[in-house]
This record gives sequence, C-alpha cells and structure tokens, in this order.
Amino acid sequence: MSRPLDWNREGRIWPHRETSDFVRVGSATWHVQRMGEAGAPRLLLLHGTGASVHSWRGLMPALASEFDMLAMDLPRHGFTTGHPPEATSLPAMARAVQRLIDEADFVPDIVAGHSAGAALALQLALDHGYAGPIVGLNSALRPFPGPAAQLFPAFAKLLFVNPFVPRVFSGMAKLSGDTDRFLAKATASQIDREGLACYETLLSNARHTKGALAMMANWDLPALRTRMGEVGNPILLVHSDKDAAIPLDWAREAHGWLPTSRLEVLDGLGHLAHEEAPDLAARHICEFAAETLGEAA
Repeated sequence: MSRPLDWNREGRIWPHRETSDFVRVGSATWHVQRMGEAGAPRLLLLHGTGASVHSWRGLMPALASEFDMLAMDLPRHGFTTGHPPEATSLPAMARAVQRLIDEADFVPDIVAGHSAGAALALQLALDHGYAGPIVGLNSALRPFPGPAAQLFPAFAKLLFVNPFVPRVFSGMAKLSGDTDRFLAKATASQIDREGLACYETLLSNARHTKGALAMMANWDLPALRTRMGEVGNPILLVHSDKDAAIPLDWAREAHGWLPTSRLEVLDGLGHLAHEEAPDLAARHICEFAAETLGEAA
C-alpha cells in the first residue's frame, strides 16, 4: 500500500475516532485527537517512532477526568500528511509540533512522551521554552553505543532512499501474525487486538513505514545528549524492566544525564507498557502532575 492512509477506509478502526480532527498548518495537515475536561491541566501526548495516536487508546480515557489532552500523529506518521522528509529531524519536528500547538491554542501544562516522544519533549523544552513537567514513558534518550551511533542513522538513511525497502517492510506486515510476532520480539509487550490491528494497518502502509525510517535516519540523539544538562524541567522517567527495545540500563544512564529527573521502574512489562497497563501509566502521570503542578501553583 503506497498511497497515504485513508481516514474513511483504514481510519474506520481507529480508537476514539469521534475525538479526531484534522488541522491545517502551512502545507501540512495534522491528525489530532482531543479528549478530557475543559479547564483541567493541559497534557500534550507525543508518541514514538512508527506509532500514532492509537497508542494512547487506553491511557487517554484513564486520564480524561484529570486533564485536557491533545495527541497527534507526528510528521509523516499515521494520518498526518504534508511534511517533507527533513521535517523528521528532532529540532524540525519540535518546531512543527510547536507550530501545531500554537495554531490549536494549546499551551501544555505537562507533556508525556513515549520512546522517541520523550526526546521530542526535551527538545521542546530546550528550543521552545516549555518549562513544565515531562513524563518519559520507556524513553529513547540514549544514543546507540560506540560505532553504532554513526552506523545506525547511516543504515536508516540507506533504507530510506531505497524505494523498495518500505514496501518490503509493508509487505511483510501483511502476512498473518507477523505484526504480533514482530511487536512481541521487538518490544517484549503483549497488547490487545485493537492495538495490534492499528499497528498492522500502519506497518502495512509504505508511506508510514518510510516516515518511520526518515525519523530514525534524522534522529540525532548525540546532539541532544550534549544539551541534556541544560534541561531544568521536572522529569519523571517511567521504564519497564523487560523492555526489549530500550534496556533499563540505558534508561538509568539517561537518568544520570538529566539533573532534575526521577526514575520509576515498572516490573514485568515491555516497551509498550503504557498500552499493556494504561491505568498504571496513568497513575504515574497523575501523581507526578499533582506533585509538580501543585508546586508550580
């Protein structure tokens, strides 16, 4: 499937479809979801590489009575369209998200990001003056060790420029059961059928997989690493001990680079812990918000 995802076709299975909207900002059209209590603290949700707003399907209802929430499909992901490949670098993506929330008149009180979304939250703090609390869920903050730091982005760029590769990935995802096995092996998480159906739809679409490859190719975590000491936001890192994508030791190392961070470990869960146990993730976010936003007030 090389065409863009169609909201009236593939989007029919998307969780909380009734909360979705499409927001035009410049040449881009963003798919966003808005849920929660008007007047409550504003929570911005940033998904990770290769995902979409569907990854918050359990967490958003669990938080709906406590927050006014905005989630979006990141550039070149899901049903968001119109961003060029260069918009997938970390600074460029932070600029794009900032333009979106400016257009939506949504000034976040707290930001939660999963995996690469946590790095994006830090970039918003460093480049755009966001000073509130940040919750990183199984955060992808540590650069790959040694030569892999240079080899991995180069490999992702090689895959990205080869027009056959995203289609090969997408073709593999169409095989029955492949998405389930891939996610279980890559993340050590077991998620529900609704989530698996959404991931299978995404991974079966060459444009989405190409967007994920572009994000990996342009993600410069070593540059972010050099600036982490500048981050003064209150930070909670919530990380699973069984995460097969981002080892817990990597989270502990990143925690040591962030002067205002706290690390909480979840037992027995994988990289998609917020999808496996949304109520548990929601509790951590609510408690941290009560602590930090109360102090700010």
